[in-house]
Amino acid sequence: MSKRILEVNNLHVSFNTHGGEVKAVRGVDFHLDKGETLAIVGESGSGKSVTTKALMRLIPNPPGFIKDGSITFEGKDLAKLPETQMEKIRGKDISMIFQDPMTSLNPTMTIGKQIMEPLVKHQNMSKNDAKKRAVELLKLVGLPNPETRIKQYPHQFSGGQRQRVVIAIALACNPKILIADEPTTALDVTIQAQILELMKDLQTKIETSIIFITHDLGVVANVADRVAVMYGGQIVESGTVDEIFYDPRHPYTWGLIGSMPTTDTEGEQELVAIPGTPPDLLNPPKGDAFALRSEYAMKIDFEQEPPYYKVSDTHMVKSWLMHPSAPNVEPPEVVKLRHRKMPSNYAKPVLVEEVRS
Repeated sequence: MSKRILEVNNLHVSFNTHGGEVKAVRGVDFHLDKGETLAIVGESGSGKSVTTKALMRLIPNPPGFIKDGSITFEGKDLAKLPETQMEKIRGKDISMIFQDPMTSLNPTMTIGKQIMEPLVKHQNMSKNDAKKRAVELLKLVGLPNPETRIKQYPHQFSGGQRQRVVIAIALACNPKILIADEPTTALDVTIQAQILELMKDLQTKIETSIIFITHDLGVVANVADRVAVMYGGQIVESGTVDEIFYDPRHPYTWGLIGSMPTTDTEGEQELVAIPGTPPDLLNPPKGDAFALRSEYAMKIDFEQEPPYYKVSDTHMVKSWLMHPSAPNVEPPEVVKLRHRKMPSNYAKPVLVEEVRS
C-alpha cells in the first residue's frame, strides 16, 4: 500500500465580501498517497480550485482565509505554518500547474530564466547548472531544440508548448506533490491528449503524486486512480475511478456522468442535463446543497445536511439516499448502462461514525 503523503481534514475556506462571508469550502476531507493521482471534479464554483490553492496557501488574504481545518504534509500542518516556512515548501515540495499557461508565464522574461528561477532559489544551483537543468527539463517535456528555445519568450510558443513550459517549471525541483488546475482547458483535443500522456509519463519517471482538478470526466478516466466529486464547497462522493464511473451513488455524480458522451453504448445517446444553478455560498443551503436541483430530493434534504455513508473501504457518499429508510431510487439509464459493466456485488452503504465533535 502507498504511503500517505497528504491529509486534509475539515478544511473550511471563506472570503469576506461586501455582502458578507462567502463559505467557498465547507468541511472538506481527503488524502493523497505517494505516487497516486487524485482527481477533484465538479462544475465551476464547486470549490475545486479554492481547495487546492489553500493547500499551497495561495488564497489572497484579505479577502480569503482558511477558517478551520488542517492540511498535514509530512507531519506539518500547512494551514498553520508561518509564511517563511511555507515559502520553502511552495514550488519545491508542492508545485502547481495553472489553468492558463499564457497568464502563468512572465511575458518579459525568457522561458529559460523562468525555469531556472526555482532551481536557483530552492536547489541553490549556480546559473550555469540551472541553465543545463532547464535544457534537460525542456527535453523531458518534449520540446525540440531546447538549447535554442530557452532563449525565447512565451509569445514565441504555441498554447500546447507554453503548457509544456509551465509543466517544466513545476517539475524543476522534483516536487513530491504536483497540483494541476485544469491544465488542458485552453487546449484543443489533440494537444490535450498529448499533455495528459506527458503527465502520466512524467509521474512514472519522477514518482510524484498528482492532484488533478477538472470539470471534464473524460479526462478523469484517463489520468486518475481515485476521484473526489465536489459540489457546493463539499465533497459529496469519493471513490476509485471504477466506483465513480460504474457504481456512482450520489444524484450529482449521476448528473455529471449522464451529461458525458460515451462510445460504450450502442444506438442514440440521451445526455442528461442538470437543471438549475449551484448554490449561493454567501447563504449556504440548510440541508443537502444539491437538493434544489435534484429530482430525487426528499423532505429531509431541505432540513438536515446528510452525513457520509461508506459503500466500501474506498467509496464514500454524502446523501440521504444512502439511509436504510430511503426509497429505492433508480439512477438514469445512461448510468445504469455503465453499472452493468461492474461485477454484481452491489454493496449496501453504512453510516460513517462521527469523528469530529
